[in-house]
Amino acid sequence: MSNSDRIRKKKKQWEEHLVKPSLEKFGIDESPARFYTPADIEGFDFEEKVGFPGAYPFTAGNYAVPAPGVAPSAGSGFQDTGKGLVRAGQYSGYGTPENTRDYYREMISMGQLGGPNLAFQLPTQCGYDSDHPKAEGEVGKTGVAIDSLRDMEIVYEPFVGDMNLDKIATSWTINSPAGMILAMYVALAEKRGISPAKLRGTTQNDILKEFSGRGTQIFPPRPSMRLVRDVMVYCTKNMPMFNFISCCTAHIRGAGCTREQAVGFLLANAAAYIQLGVDAGLDVDLFMRRFSFLGIGGSMEPLKEVAAIRAMRRMFAKIMKERFHAKDPRSMMMKSNLWARTQEAEYTIQRPLNNVARSVMGGMAAALCGATPSSGMGFPYDEPLGLGHSNEAWQLQRDAARIIQFESGICDVLDPLAGSYYIESLTNQIEKDAWEIYDKIETMGGSVAATENGWIQREIARSAYEQQKRIETGEKVMVGANSFNEKEEIEVTTQRAIAHPYDPGKRAGAEQIQITNLKKLKKERDNGEVEKCLGRLGEAAKDENINLMPLILGAVKAYATIGEMSDVLRGVFGEFQPYNI
Repeated sequence: MSNSDRIRKKKKQWEEHLVKPSLEKFGIDESPARFYTPADIEGFDFEEKVGFPGAYPFTAGNYAVPAPGVAPSAGSGFQDTGKGLVRAGQYSGYGTPENTRDYYREMISMGQLGGPNLAFQLPTQCGYDSDHPKAEGEVGKTGVAIDSLRDMEIVYEPFVGDMNLDKIATSWTINSPAGMILAMYVALAEKRGISPAKLRGTTQNDILKEFSGRGTQIFPPRPSMRLVRDVMVYCTKNMPMFNFISCCTAHIRGAGCTREQAVGFLLANAAAYIQLGVDAGLDVDLFMRRFSFLGIGGSMEPLKEVAAIRAMRRMFAKIMKERFHAKDPRSMMMKSNLWARTQEAEYTIQRPLNNVARSVMGGMAAALCGATPSSGMGFPYDEPLGLGHSNEAWQLQRDAARIIQFESGICDVLDPLAGSYYIESLTNQIEKDAWEIYDKIETMGGSVAATENGWIQREIARSAYEQQKRIETGEKVMVGANSFNEKEEIEVTTQRAIAHPYDPGKRAGAEQIQITNLKKLKKERDNGEVEKCLGRLGEAAKDENINLMPLILGAVKAYATIGEMSDVLRGVFGEFQPYNI
């Protein structure tokens, strides 16, 4: 009899003599907790399934030795700072460019080391100028209003000297107009005498997840992918230190998909983007150096999130090695600063200080899968209360991460759950389920086809419905929201000692100021040159083989606006029409 057979026999005896009487005592049919044994990972091969940190298949993490001294600092957000690291600061931006510029000046005075990690207003993300009728009531609300190069020039005014563009990293959560924002940054750098080759940063440029989870797409999927390709090729050839994509499923996870779906969708999307680079003639081991990820979102189940991350890293390494024939081990690593974490969709507006505990669970999950705790803690506790976060909330967030990192000792071991019967069994199961999703998408023709036929959107909608039903029935417990909310419970609050960094008065008046400035820009620029540049862009867009980045850069330098460039491309590509799911 094998060891696994002996364990199974013993387990049956245990279930009969100990588990069954306990179930009868409590009057239940099934235990709320499960126990795992070596029989659950029969045939476990350490080298095949885990390996060593920094080595294939990267299950245990990307690096053999973590960078010493890396920790949260003022204004760093998720982006821990440390010796030798050049990173963007915390996600931020509101109102007019002048408002956001002044915000960064204040943050720099308080110790921020990183460059802007820009949040853009919805009109900018959707390709509309601030004076467009569809932008009414939205200007400067969800982020900073960026219409033209003029606005980027203003936002980056504080970043000079030791914090000039070649000394910092920047980051942008932008997708459909990613190439336009990138061109503005290049134009700004050139005006300062800085070569694009010296610029560091990350543009999200992950359009596929917009169709399925976020909704800021402008054009249909295939021309949208052409724009992703053009940014990829341009950056690979001209900006070797700039991440041209940040492949992300946090948004579709927030929209309701399961963790298994998140892994499968993310890897299918990544494969579609990588194929773009290969088809464009790029060396996979060259362009993968700047192919980055932004995690898969998260939940309040840290052990399951750790298993999902381990499965995802292993799957990606296999895809890169076996499908894309990468030779450089670095091409097989998922480069990300966010791993397991707490998704902000788990936060509640009721008793918001409870969100500190929720974020700490994410910090623990991040540490358990080889990341720094702050990367897993999501936004501060006041995320559900409105745009921006108070300085007090950020202080609590940083200190909670520091306590996990420096007081708990949990970061002293790499992949501490490796070999756990439960974690290895769950990692294998999540991988199996995610491969089924990935393979189904590939059978359809890849992520673009699965997006065009609406399959991914339908799957997410179905999962979102099931998730919401669990919340409303109380099956999924959310403390203070759908449970433990009786009248004797106490609402705990904090006092605000420092003014909120986003001035509500400035935010309220942003729309009229931005429209006035935009009108002035359009009057004073060389409109003849703008028309010529837009005409050239429209003609080039008709030829799939032409990279549009040089044309976009020319239009940007003439102070053409995002809305004007987007309208030209709408005229060639058409506009995305939502699918009936």
